[in-house]
Amino acid sequence: MSAVTKLGALAATAALSMTLVACGGSPGSGGNGNSRDTAQSLAAQTQYNPQAYDNLRDGGTLTTAQPEISPQWNIFQGNTTAYSQAVWNWYNPILTTSSPDGKPAFNPDYLTDVKADTVSGNTRITYTINPKATYNDGSPIDWTAFEATWKANNAQNKAYIVNSSDGYDRIASVTRGVDDRQAIVTFNGANVWWQALFGSLLNPKALDPQVFNQGYVDNPHPEWGAGPYTVQKFDKQNGTVIFTRNPKWWGKKGKLDARTFLAMEDVASINAFRNGQLDSAPVGTKDRLAQVQGMTGIDIRKGISLHNDLFTLNSKSPILADPQIRKAVLEGIDRKQIADITFQGLNFTETLPGSLTLFSFQDGYQDNFSKVITFDANKAKQDLEAAGWRAGPDGMRSKNGQPLEFSYVNTGDDPVGKAIAGAVVAMLKNIGIKLDIQQVASRDFSTIISGRKFDIFYSGFLQSDPFGMAYICQLYCSDSQLNLSGTNNPAFDSQVKAVNTLATAQEQFAKGNEVETEAFKTYGLMPTLTLPAIIAVKHGLANYGSGRFFSTTPENIGWQK
Repeated sequence: MSAVTKLGALAATAALSMTLVACGGSPGSGGNGNSRDTAQSLAAQTQYNPQAYDNLRDGGTLTTAQPEISPQWNIFQGNTTAYSQAVWNWYNPILTTSSPDGKPAFNPDYLTDVKADTVSGNTRITYTINPKATYNDGSPIDWTAFEATWKANNAQNKAYIVNSSDGYDRIASVTRGVDDRQAIVTFNGANVWWQALFGSLLNPKALDPQVFNQGYVDNPHPEWGAGPYTVQKFDKQNGTVIFTRNPKWWGKKGKLDARTFLAMEDVASINAFRNGQLDSAPVGTKDRLAQVQGMTGIDIRKGISLHNDLFTLNSKSPILADPQIRKAVLEGIDRKQIADITFQGLNFTETLPGSLTLFSFQDGYQDNFSKVITFDANKAKQDLEAAGWRAGPDGMRSKNGQPLEFSYVNTGDDPVGKAIAGAVVAMLKNIGIKLDIQQVASRDFSTIISGRKFDIFYSGFLQSDPFGMAYICQLYCSDSQLNLSGTNNPAFDSQVKAVNTLATAQEQFAKGNEVETEAFKTYGLMPTLTLPAIIAVKHGLANYGSGRFFSTTPENIGWQK
């Protein structure tokens, strides 16, 4: 599995719900005397070298690695990953940024005014668009871009395979304002989390469902983008994307001469950082951290990541179609042991997470998972016995001649990920289940998730903003493209969707925790770890690192004067 910080370390992110990311090695903790870091203590700090635009020097390059250049470049499409979002943000409109504490700000290069009011109990947002704003093909960025984004993502047309319809499905209308450069968005009722929407825009030329779903596959369409940078080179075969300054950009120019993403496995990426090829790399395991300690000219930046590691059980696979087996599997996995493996040699401890909607350091968080499942190998054995799976002389179980056996897909060459896989094999063997490890390259990550080519899979959800409860349907509705367990029940959708209709955040927290507790009873997802984030960067890299909810636009990332 690949280390999550390849995405968690990115500073330029648009508010865009949750995305899938590979996982395994922790982004880590560097150790700090005798004190131990926790999720709460790291959430209180940020280390990303914040610098004003005028304090960045003109020129220079920034090169980083990630496990794959995902085939699907359209971040609104259901097969998108956090790796897709990382590259999208460098050549497409970014309308919303965020402070470390999650306070949103609107990008004046695209929006000259944003006004929220309430009309007859309905939230209404008026977006006034910068008259200079144009796509690279010369077409204006106007109210139709908001309309296209809404129409593709509102779940009304099932031809669109969307990443998330949360929030968009509660919009009653998107209309033209005083002119084409004003969009008026009116919701059905109140929307507490409206700032989570329209962080980026879908180009109206991609509104056709076929283009939306397939048009961006291995094709970035830079002519449909806008921003300080544009695609200079995309080499699919060698896993390379290079962005350079966009001559058609009307706003503040990018400070960097070039921004490069390279597809690399974990071992290759740390070696590339050590030899100077990369400007930043995750160092979230004891071994990776040791390899950069003592290097001159670098900084180690540490904070909390917006990432949850989790196990997903595929209910569409023949063995795991039985909820009793899935329940036993989850009861047989010792999350504390996985935490010990992940954080071995690092000065970090945490209370195991119990939610996928909110982090433990956020308002409204509750440990919902432990209300449903706790580690208990004996209980797991009893559940399997009750389901008719009998242990043979070797302790392994079968039923009607069929062995209780399925596969665990592990991506990448990260040794921590391999150790976790081995530990789970031993845990499930203890309750009579044989687990077969399938080791694949990191570049196969998107293929695995888009085709659900696994029985049990260890991956992560990366969140890009503080509005976690806004995305509860993305997690637990029956048409979710994020939740790959297939356990979501259509009859439950109305309860899930009702959460975001409530008028206050506190009401949504209370109802959302009830809904998540019920969703965990389908035994498809198991929150496992909330990871800290630690990366090594060359000294002077600004507005890049561990910033909690911090995000910025690409022109603000560069090298300090």
